[in-house]
Amino acid sequence: MKSTIIIPNYKTPFLTRLCLRALRSCTDLEQTRVIVVDNDSADESLEYLKQVEWITLMERKTAGESGPQMHARALDAALAQVDTPFFAVMHTDTIIKDPNWLDFLLGQFEGTPKLAGVGSWKIEHVSRAKMIGQRIENFIRETFTHRRHAPEERYLRSHCALYRTEPVKTLTRGFDDGETAGRSLHRMLVAAGWEMRFLDSAVLGRYVDHLNHATMILNPSGSGRTSKASSRRKLEGKLDNPYYRQLLANDALDRS
Repeated sequence: MKSTIIIPNYKTPFLTRLCLRALRSCTDLEQTRVIVVDNDSADESLEYLKQVEWITLMERKTAGESGPQMHARALDAALAQVDTPFFAVMHTDTIIKDPNWLDFLLGQFEGTPKLAGVGSWKIEHVSRAKMIGQRIENFIRETFTHRRHAPEERYLRSHCALYRTEPVKTLTRGFDDGETAGRSLHRMLVAAGWEMRFLDSAVLGRYVDHLNHATMILNPSGSGRTSKASSRRKLEGKLDNPYYRQLLANDALDRS
């Protein structure tokens, strides 16, 4: 096998089923291993995972852990089991839609021996109008407050990224280091002379859908703007499409 796919799970039974069935329908399981790490869900999603025949299921106890800690530590728990040259990390709100997705990501590494990771900062379409609005807002803020808008530190996000295993294991502290999962890992690899490649969201979006904030919207512990009724209605609109309905109706995708 050439790659391992790692997916943390926490209390999102609907998304977990959709994510895994999409992955199964678009991935050659003879070429990759799938590890799902459950973060003490104790709900329907865990019961579902126990029935999926083609995954390796790991169960973690998470007493006292914050959401970001749970996610990062789940990634590290699975990473310790990875013995393939490459590994991918995904969220349960990342839905694969093209059978060539993994070949596309693996292809990025061909001929580039110092490439350690490939993925994106975000996988979402931002309209031209919104981009212009953000620039105007930043300009007004800088003009009237005399404070420049500090650029965000960009790093490969864990919603869908593929890494070369060896440098991650030997040159970084993994994903759980007190920062958002993947941030310092990215920084350390770059400092060690490795390349990290960002794909344009429109390019990666040809292969996967990222249902932005869906895990927080559907999770009972969601708060803030992601728990608003408008956020849930927007998500439900995205979920109402023939491809998703077909996946959810196909129980055979859970079997080997």
